[in-house]
Amino acid sequence: MILKTIADHVLDLAAPSPAPTTGINTEGLADFLRKFFAPLFLAVVSVVALFFLFTREITRFVQFIILAIAIGVIFYVPNIIEVTAKAIAGALGIK
Repeated sequence: MILKTIADHVLDLAAPSPAPTTGINTEGLADFLRKFFAPLFLAVVSVVALFFLFTREITRFVQFIILAIAIGVIFYVPNIIEVTAKAIAGALGIK
């Protein structure tokens, strides 16, 4: 019984898999990345901002906040990743 099961699994693994008919499915990739990296981004921004405030480095704090807002737009504005990717692909001549 066990040998038959092992043999069946080995035969299934040895059989060639069918070739994909379409390209890679990236449906929802941007949403996944946004949900994965956005909380991590907020945590890092919070810790670094508090560090700059407690060390009284106001100039670096302001520079950091401006940079964090610019990067935060990438995470939180809907469809900006898709629009940017399409613009880059169009500029490179990829359809």
